[in-house]
Amino acid sequence: MAAGNPAAAEVLRCDVCGTPNRVPSAKLQEGSRPVCGRCKAPLLGDGHPVTVTDASFATTVAASSIPVLLDLWAPWCGPCRTVGPLVDQLASEFAGRVRVGKLNVDDNPATASRFGVRSIPTLLILRDGREIDRIVGAVPKQEIVRRLDAVL
Repeated sequence: MAAGNPAAAEVLRCDVCGTPNRVPSAKLQEGSRPVCGRCKAPLLGDGHPVTVTDASFATTVAASSIPVLLDLWAPWCGPCRTVGPLVDQLASEFAGRVRVGKLNVDDNPATASRFGVRSIPTLLILRDGREIDRIVGAVPKQEIVRRLDAVL
């Protein structure tokens, strides 16, 4: 889509009911928070990370029209518990520009294996379901923000 085209729009699929919604690109760039025309659920999340599973990866991550920050973690992992609250903050701060998800690697080994995740926490930055950046280990919030800004 041409950036200067006022008629340019993104099609966002509702995570709740699956309805495709056409949203003007200009509205997204302004930071508006569109809702589904059918069920009125927020289309870009509610400022909280979405839980991603092996079964929901295709609809939640791969079909996302905006970049996705995916936190691969496990409940027993100490560094994951350090990064988790940062990911929650980023979900709120980047709402509308980046979709944020969390995937428990113990419960969803197929996705972790698909991306060759050998160490957690691992943060994947994805576009169209493809990895464009990877952050491994507990890193400062500023580093995650820097990497997200580079993608946007």
